[in-house]
Amino acid sequence: MTTRVASVIEIDDVDGHLAMIELNDVTKRFDSGLLALGGVSLSVAQGEFVTILGPSGCGKSTVLKLVAGLVMPTEGTVVSPAQTDQTGRSTAYVFQEPTLLPWATVFDNVWLPLRLQGQSRLDAQAVITRVLEQVGLGEFHHTYPAQLSGGMKMRVSIARALVSQPQVLLMDEPFAALDDITRQRLNVDLLTWWHGQSMSAMFVTHNVAEAVFLSQRVLVMGARPGKVVAEVRIEQPYPRDVSFRQTTAFIHHCLMLSHALDEASSDGMKPR
Repeated sequence: MTTRVASVIEIDDVDGHLAMIELNDVTKRFDSGLLALGGVSLSVAQGEFVTILGPSGCGKSTVLKLVAGLVMPTEGTVVSPAQTDQTGRSTAYVFQEPTLLPWATVFDNVWLPLRLQGQSRLDAQAVITRVLEQVGLGEFHHTYPAQLSGGMKMRVSIARALVSQPQVLLMDEPFAALDDITRQRLNVDLLTWWHGQSMSAMFVTHNVAEAVFLSQRVLVMGARPGKVVAEVRIEQPYPRDVSFRQTTAFIHHCLMLSHALDEASSDGMKPR
């Protein structure tokens, strides 16, 4: 087998916009023999918000790890800023768990990526202060993770991702463990932080309503070996607030995605 990883970022347009990320017929088989992905193709434009939706075990997280350069494809090509940027600044990854350093303050947790890039605490102070204000944690510089709620911990994790001003923001079910009220509030806030930036966002979720609320496009993946089996465009303007969830358009897109997800899930139950 031949694996070829492209070494350029400027690739084909997505609806007239420069594509920031592209996977072309990507297969991923792990050393254990597990075939996680089978022929995944997708593109994400610069500044676009794309969500990946699919049944458990279909390879959604594996797609994010390929984009981040954390794993390599077995076959096919992956193009993303992470493939060529050696500084680690171009791509930020937010995991399902906040993964904060328990012995470090909020400020020092957010400083971590800048410190790894060689910035002193003093040099980084202004941008960290700005980002903490942006995520609603301006008064919590000296607080430790054990003193924060689940939603506040996730805000710290997102601040740590945003502080490097990445080209690509990858989020792997970041709100799955939160209560619904906190989750919906963070959905609104996330769009505020993303909207108007040139940053591309790829978001993984099992939640249909969350996918519709956040996204410009939703890619539905089928059961393992995963591949994209459907695409739904959410052609509704930003900014979006809680009232969007009450609209006919929102309900219509939720029904479309639920149907596509049911088909993707049931296909995995068919004998092969």
